[in-house]
Amino acid sequence: MQHSEQSKSRLAGLTLAALGVVYGDIGTSPLYALRECFDKDHGVEPTRAHVMGILSLILWALILIVSIKYIVFVMRADNKGEGGILALMALAFPEARPGRTSARLCSFMVGMGLFGSALLYGDGMITPAVSVLGAVEGLDVATPRLGPYVVTISVIILVGLFSCQRAGTGTVGRVFGPIMLVWFFLISTLGIAGILREPAVLGAINPIHGFRFLFHGGWVGFVVLGSVFLAVTGGEALYADMGHFGARPIRLAWFIVVLPSLMLNYFGQGALLIQHPEAAVNPFYKLAPTWSLYPLVGLATAAAVIASQALISGAFSLSMQAIQLGYLPRLQIDHTSAQERGQIYMPQVNWTLMVAAVALVIGFQTSSNLAAAYGIAVTLTMMATTVLFYFVTHRLWNWPLWQSIAVSGTALVIEGSFFGANAIKILHGGWFPLLIGAILFTVMTTWKTGRRLLWNRIRDAALPVDQFLGSLDRREPMRVKGTAVYLAGSSDGTPIALLHNLKHNKVLHERVIFLTILVAEDPRVRRDDRVQIEELRHGFWRVRARFGFMEEPNVMEVLRLCDGMGLQIKEQEATFFLSRETIIPVKKSGMMLWRERLFALLSRNAQSATTFFRLPAGRVVELGMQVEL
Repeated sequence: MQHSEQSKSRLAGLTLAALGVVYGDIGTSPLYALRECFDKDHGVEPTRAHVMGILSLILWALILIVSIKYIVFVMRADNKGEGGILALMALAFPEARPGRTSARLCSFMVGMGLFGSALLYGDGMITPAVSVLGAVEGLDVATPRLGPYVVTISVIILVGLFSCQRAGTGTVGRVFGPIMLVWFFLISTLGIAGILREPAVLGAINPIHGFRFLFHGGWVGFVVLGSVFLAVTGGEALYADMGHFGARPIRLAWFIVVLPSLMLNYFGQGALLIQHPEAAVNPFYKLAPTWSLYPLVGLATAAAVIASQALISGAFSLSMQAIQLGYLPRLQIDHTSAQERGQIYMPQVNWTLMVAAVALVIGFQTSSNLAAAYGIAVTLTMMATTVLFYFVTHRLWNWPLWQSIAVSGTALVIEGSFFGANAIKILHGGWFPLLIGAILFTVMTTWKTGRRLLWNRIRDAALPVDQFLGSLDRREPMRVKGTAVYLAGSSDGTPIALLHNLKHNKVLHERVIFLTILVAEDPRVRRDDRVQIEELRHGFWRVRARFGFMEEPNVMEVLRLCDGMGLQIKEQEATFFLSRETIIPVKKSGMMLWRERLFALLSRNAQSATTFFRLPAGRVVELGMQVEL
C-alpha cells in the first residue's frame, strides 16, 4: 500500500514537472496563434463562419498531430526510454543491422534525420524570441506608452535568460511545473469566461466547419493553414523530452491539463472575436479584464521564459547526442547537477543561441513578423519524424505494410499541407530557419565525412597489433616502470601515438593499455556491459569501453571499473598518450576543398580530448601528426 502511494506521488511529481519542461512551448501558443490567423495580410475577416472554421482547424490539428500521432503512436518508439529525432534515427537505422535496407536508402534517411535535427536549432533560436516578444507585447495593450520599449524589454529578458543557464535548471526546474499549472488554470478560466458569453462557439468541435473554411476559402484558406500550425509548434518536444519524464506522465499532463486548457482558451478567444471582431489585433490579452493585464503580462512572460528554457535545454541535449554519434566536434559540456546527468550546460551552444535570439528580436521587431519565420522548420522536422517512424513500424515492429502506410501516410499528408502553407513564408522570414538548418547540416555532414576520411588515412598507416607484438618477440625495446594508456580509435589496430612515442623515445612502459571508447546505438549502456578487457602479451592489454549516445565518456570511470575485472591500475602512476592530428587540406578524392578547410577549422577548434574525456591534465602526453585529406 505504501509502495503504491509512493508510485502515485512520484507519477504526480513527474506529471507536474512535465508541464513545466515539455509543454512550455505549445502552452504559450495562444499568445499569438489565433491572432496570426486573422492577420491583415491574410485578408481573412473575423466573421462568425471564419472564426468557427479556424477554431475547428486548430482543434483537429491538436488532436491529429499531437494527440494521435505523437501521444498514441510515435511515443511508443522509444530507444531504451529516450526519444527525439536522433534517437529515432538510431532506432530505425542501427549500424548493427546491416542488410535491412539498401545503403543508398539508409544514407538518405540518415541525412533526413540529420537535417531535421539541424532545423531544431533554428527552432531553438526563434522560440525564445517569438515567445518573449508575444508575452511582452501585452504591455502595449495595457498602455500604448510602453509600446516603444517592448523590444528593449524583450532583449533584456533574453540576455538574462541565457546568462542564467550556467547555474543549471535543477533549482529553477522545480518551480517550472507549478508556474505552468497556474498558467494553464488561468488561460482556462479566461477561455471559460469568453465561452459563456457566446456558447455557440463550441460548435466548432464539428470538423465540417474546418472543411467548409478550406473549401470556400480557396487560396486564402490554404495560406491561413500556416498560422493554424502555430498552435501545434512544440509538439515535437513531447517526444524529444520523453527520456526525462517517461511516456505516462507526458500523456497524463496532455490529456488532463494541457489539451483542455488550450482548447478552452482558443474557444474563448473565438467567442470574443465573434462578438467583437476588432479584438483580432490581440485576442488573447483582449480576453482578459483591463485590471488584470499587468499581472497577466508578468505570468505570460514567465511562461514564455519557461518555453524558451525547454528549447535551450533541448538544444544542449541534441548537441551532446550529435557529438557522441560523431556528427559534431567535441564541445565543452558542463554538468550542472550531481544527481541528474541529463542536466548539462554547453557554453558555445548557449551563447550562439542568445546572439541569434537577440538579433531576431531586434531585426523582426514584432512577434507577428517573427511568426512568418516560425513553423517551417517544425513542419520539416515533424515530416522527418513521420518518415523515420514508418521504417520503425514496418521494419522493426513488423507491422503490415498497409498499416504502416495508413498511420504514417495520413500524418504525412496533414503535415505536408502545413509545410506547403508555411513555405509561402520563406521570403518573409521563413528563410532563416532553413538557412540555419542548411548551415548546421553542412557542418554535421562535413564533420562526419571528414572523420571517416581521417580514420581511413590513419588506418592505412597503422600497424596490426599482431604484427607489432611479433616485432617485440624479435627485439624488445627498453621498458620503464608505470602504466601507459593509449587512447585508440581502432579496437584492433596499434595506436599511432604508440608508434610515434616508440620511434622518438625508444622506450615502452612495463604495462601498456590500448583504450578504445565506443559509442553504442543505444542512449545508455548498463554498467555491467561498460567494459571489456583482453590480455595480450608482453604486458599489453586491450580495453574496450562502451557508452550510449546520451552519456558523456569518462576515462577515469573506465579505469576504476577495470580494477574489479582483473586489471588493477594505479591512477596516480598512469600516463595517458594521445595523438593530435593537424589537418592539411589538399586536392584529393574525398571532399571538396572548401569542405576540407571547414573540417580543418572545426578540428582546430574542437575541445581537447584531455578535457572531453576528463583526463588528468598533468599526466597527459600529446603527440602531433599531420594528415593530408
